[in-house]
Amino acid sequence: MATEKKPILFSIDDDAQVLRAIRSDLRSKYRKDFRIISAESANEVLDSLPELKKRGEDVALFLSDQRMPEMLGVDFLEKAKEIFPLAKRVLLTAYSDIDAAIRAINDIQLDYYLVKPWNPPEEKLYPVLDDLLDQWWAHHRPPFRGIRMVGYQYSPKSHALKDFLSGNLRPYQWLDVETQTEAGELMRLHQLDRTDLPAVFFEDGSVLKDPNVQTLAAQVGLNPQAQSDVYDVAIIGAGPAGLAAAVYGGSEGLKTILIEKRAPGGQAGTSSRIENYLGFPKGLSGQELTRRALTQATRFGIEFLSPQEVTSITTRGEYKHLTLADGTELNSRAVVVTTGVDYRKLPAEGVDQFTGAGVYYGAATTEAVSCKNQHVFVIGGGNSAGQGAVYLAQFAAKVTILIRKPDLTSSMSSYLIDQIDAIDNIEVLGRRQVVRALGKDRLDCITIENLDDESREDVPAGALFIFIGARPYTDWLGEELLRNEKGFLHTGRDLVNQKSFLKHWKREREPYLLETSEPGIFAAGDVRAGAMNRVASAVGEGAMAIKFVHEYLAET
Repeated sequence: MATEKKPILFSIDDDAQVLRAIRSDLRSKYRKDFRIISAESANEVLDSLPELKKRGEDVALFLSDQRMPEMLGVDFLEKAKEIFPLAKRVLLTAYSDIDAAIRAINDIQLDYYLVKPWNPPEEKLYPVLDDLLDQWWAHHRPPFRGIRMVGYQYSPKSHALKDFLSGNLRPYQWLDVETQTEAGELMRLHQLDRTDLPAVFFEDGSVLKDPNVQTLAAQVGLNPQAQSDVYDVAIIGAGPAGLAAAVYGGSEGLKTILIEKRAPGGQAGTSSRIENYLGFPKGLSGQELTRRALTQATRFGIEFLSPQEVTSITTRGEYKHLTLADGTELNSRAVVVTTGVDYRKLPAEGVDQFTGAGVYYGAATTEAVSCKNQHVFVIGGGNSAGQGAVYLAQFAAKVTILIRKPDLTSSMSSYLIDQIDAIDNIEVLGRRQVVRALGKDRLDCITIENLDDESREDVPAGALFIFIGARPYTDWLGEELLRNEKGFLHTGRDLVNQKSFLKHWKREREPYLLETSEPGIFAAGDVRAGAMNRVASAVGEGAMAIKFVHEYLAET
């Protein structure tokens, strides 16, 4: 968490003796609530202001002498106003300069002038500054502390970066260059143009122009490089099953590495509210569950590698050899595959064209704010779709859930159906499908087909959120691991019934409960054939997988 920065009070005077006096008086009265910065050079202060602005600093007041060799005080205050327009401005003058100070009140909207000397400050200084600072506090809106991103709302690049930061639990502020003046101010401050977007700004004043995910990941402190060559267990995928496996692997003394290609949490991590997870009667968000689990796992000393992708696994003697997407390699005595499932692509005309520009797979929490006062559509009848619709309803004017079945009863938990029924701006349309997405640079309209009479209707759409099906992420695995016709991994006793089992399995024992057709490689969670597709069951399987890893390691 970022340390709260105090607003700044600037005093500027080329006379060192006067500067010491005003600095002493300011510190005596205001140092509890403000940082006091003093300078003899007006030019040096002006040079420093843009950098302070980049770092998200706030200036509450400038107190400047009028007669300085580099420039007059009124000129300095006028230039300072361009960078910190809300800061209060006070001029220190001699009696001979009172006329100039009075003119400045009209010319540059000077807030006040003080005549030297100001003793005693309790009578001639503090009452004036107290009044001005009270006014400043009343209108002050603290600047955002942390990562800020400027881009186009309907840019796939912008969406990818937002989704990455959100999924990796990195708070950020999104600024749309087309609608928010602060976005333009940031760009001017950093001398950027629109070809540099999306741009990501950091609290230290640095900026990344049009970064890819890997560059952004490195900047926010994520680690894509393994620290060792050999591990006891490598867990591939940081959804609920993978996180649970990491917690138990680390807590039980195994040298554990957890590898995630995008963001921890999996599909559960995108859920706005999980209501039926044991021990949380008020529910919790997928991000909160992910944050807690990742904190717990890293406390036990596991190594978390992200963003990084495993492209292949081969067995060499008693070790599993993992090749990563960047060409690096590592070895592990056992592997737990917890890669989960991806949302299936919607086979409708135009959808691919607008993915990231009004069409989103999951991502309800990432893009919900942009849907304010719009009519948005959700495709899918499972719990993820229902949770997404409930969350979107807080922002959108209307949310329409489209499903191919007549209603939600066969695919969604009853508690979630009850929630949806109670929300006035959510409607459910059964026996409907989207067959086309239309627009120019972004999604504007969708074509909905009625499956009963095959009629079609074009409907304006602010956004389309897709939560359909479950396609296991197993394409990268070799032919050695047996899968069913849908791509889910066979494990345990289920393997024995497969025709090619004996061709692959060369051990005297039968496979352990969560073991795949390759000894020492286990599968847990939604990627496994026969899984229950519930967060709690995935967590249980992840923990159980480590028990079988221990048994496997003991025999080898």
